[in-house]
Amino acid sequence: MSAVLVLALVLLSLTCVTDAISDACLTCICKQESYGCTQIGCRMDGGSLSCGYFQIKKSYWIDCGRLGSSWEACADDYNCAVRCVRAYMKKYIGNSGCTANCKNYARLHNGGPKGCTKPSTLTYWNDVKNQGCSINS
Repeated sequence: MSAVLVLALVLLSLTCVTDAISDACLTCICKQESYGCTQIGCRMDGGSLSCGYFQIKKSYWIDCGRLGSSWEACADDYNCAVRCVRAYMKKYIGNSGCTANCKNYARLHNGGPKGCTKPSTLTYWNDVKNQGCSINS
């Protein structure tokens, strides 16, 4: 009986850790990506298109579960885009080797599945902080 309880607690703790991106952190990322969290359509970024409020790339949309009717439609719909970002963070924070906090979520968003370990994403984190977030947001 105690082994079942331990397993249940472990599974519950994993769920809590991987589903923890806050609304405040999402808002700061959105503000950084789309000039105040506005619908800005698609733009070239690093040689490929990024779309919508969170400037989501097609590969990111695929990783988040192909939500909505299409990549561009989801990225341009705030609620769908938020669901996509939440799903992406849930998928990758537990496998990234990084603590679940706003800093690491922002770095994952910017740098991909292991973005929170890449020195190149620290500048992006500083930009997100300038939108009003802290590591614990």
